[in-house]
Amino acid sequence: MKAIRVRQFGDPSVLAVEDIDTLLPAAGQVRVRVAAAGVNPVEAYVRSGTYARLPQLPYTPGADGAGTVDAVGPNVTQFREGDRVYIAAVHGYCSGTYAEQAICDATDVHPLSANVSFAQGAALGVPYVTAWRAVFDHGRAEPGQTLFVHGASGGVGIAAVQFGRAFGLTVIGTAGSDKGRALVTEQGAHHVLDHKAEGYRQQVATLTDGTGPDLIVEMLANVNLGVDLEMLAKYGRVVIVGNRGALEFNPRLIMGKDANVSGFTLPNASPATLARAHASIGAGLAAGTLRPVIGEERPLAEARTAHEQLMTAGSAYGKIVLVP
Repeated sequence: MKAIRVRQFGDPSVLAVEDIDTLLPAAGQVRVRVAAAGVNPVEAYVRSGTYARLPQLPYTPGADGAGTVDAVGPNVTQFREGDRVYIAAVHGYCSGTYAEQAICDATDVHPLSANVSFAQGAALGVPYVTAWRAVFDHGRAEPGQTLFVHGASGGVGIAAVQFGRAFGLTVIGTAGSDKGRALVTEQGAHHVLDHKAEGYRQQVATLTDGTGPDLIVEMLANVNLGVDLEMLAKYGRVVIVGNRGALEFNPRLIMGKDANVSGFTLPNASPATLARAHASIGAGLAAGTLRPVIGEERPLAEARTAHEQLMTAGSAYGKIVLVP
């Protein structure tokens, strides 16, 4: 079968298509014929060798995917051949989803309802679990509060908008392009702003009657954290889900508002937390309140281009997936 293999850490050129042996599931594992694989920023950090946790070389990237089960290992009773599933590998073993097949622990595989495409299923794992943790687990959102999604047109941002709207929050989203802002509006945000425009902070103040958002989900903390804390409501929360560098800010911005600033990585989530997240995702998919947006589908052989696009695009727009 064909798979993307990384034999040394570096720029996107290290992503190469290779023919590898067919994989066989062990006890507690399933083999999924991958119809689509999600491309996430963390995979670019790992590929470059700059991430805190690095796999042993060589490896196949990818923790998100969707397809059909075509083999089950011993002791697997919850899946059978032909089942539509999505993969969201966090704690267990996964051979990598940038491939025609992937072997994963059954605990990291979840049913995919018929009203969700495989491409959409590949966009669920990292983006939707991240958004769920940001809004509910760390953000402690309550109906009637105001959620500000700072960078709402990417995979995590769209998921946060959808979760917030379905939960009864007033949602303010930002995006850096007309196309991105139109997308955020389509996904249910009550108000959509241009975070590249001067004065957008004043618009936030006006929209919240001068109090500021109760919860801010932040995609680029090294640029925006100081601004977030200035806008934030008293007793508000900022949850960091993305960051690309260091910054300086005055901690009195936190102290003066009794604010809470938190961040997380998915591997730190407990199995119980992940189970709650996927239960919520499954319910939202079935109800139609959650609907991943696919910005672009690329062939598996274009993984290099997908990684280049992921890290250099000026404004995010939905999710990039690879199609084997």
